[in-house]
Amino acid sequence: MRDLSVAVFRPDDERLADAVELLESLGATPVPDPMLSVEATDATPREDADYAVLTSKTGAELVADSGWEPGSATVCAIGPKTADAVRRAGYAVDVVPEEYTSSGLVDALADELDGARVEVARSDHGSPVLLSGFEAAGAYVHETVLYRLVRPAGSGESTERAAAGELDAACFTSSLTVEHFLEAAADRGLYEEAIAGLEAATVGVIGEPTRETALERGIDVDLVASEATFDALAHETVEAAAPISRD
Repeated sequence: MRDLSVAVFRPDDERLADAVELLESLGATPVPDPMLSVEATDATPREDADYAVLTSKTGAELVADSGWEPGSATVCAIGPKTADAVRRAGYAVDVVPEEYTSSGLVDALADELDGARVEVARSDHGSPVLLSGFEAAGAYVHETVLYRLVRPAGSGESTERAAAGELDAACFTSSLTVEHFLEAAADRGLYEEAIAGLEAATVGVIGEPTRETALERGIDVDLVASEATFDALAHETVEAAAPISRD
């Protein structure tokens, strides 16, 4: 029985390298196919907020490069990976929710936000749950778009593998990776074939929003990671895919 071939769509930096290393350690053969690339906007978050929310490693690095200072704001990170990146960028982290999602952060802060000023610094594809949740809790919310997420030129090897029936599993880490996967398939004239190929594979996703996007686009989802980290997604997808690996 051959090794599992597992598509991974992380940005082409240390996140992709780490994902490949992890999948190899699990006995899988990674199919690295970056579906996200960062275009910085050079915007800087406000510095007069009561709460400052950072949602990604990329965001943490960009605000540090801009010279942003949180002042007296309570700095919030949406998960432990982001929190680690924020600390490496030189900022203290005051809040990390128990549930590493937008709704988890809203729940963690909701009781203390009435009348507070909240600055959310993130990509142009951030979940609306943060903004609407904070506003419902009585906060004044300002969003700064730090970067845009685009599909890299040349991406799509995984769609060819899927269309050919040569993909055992795929790890989708956001709704945008789903959308970009399908765009890449369409560009190659393989849209229906790639979706059919995923039906025969094990599809793992991070979070309900990604699951909903996949289902809306016609992709069957086999599992939602038990926590919103790539480590959990990779382990659980490989474990689920292993029994059906093709000879």
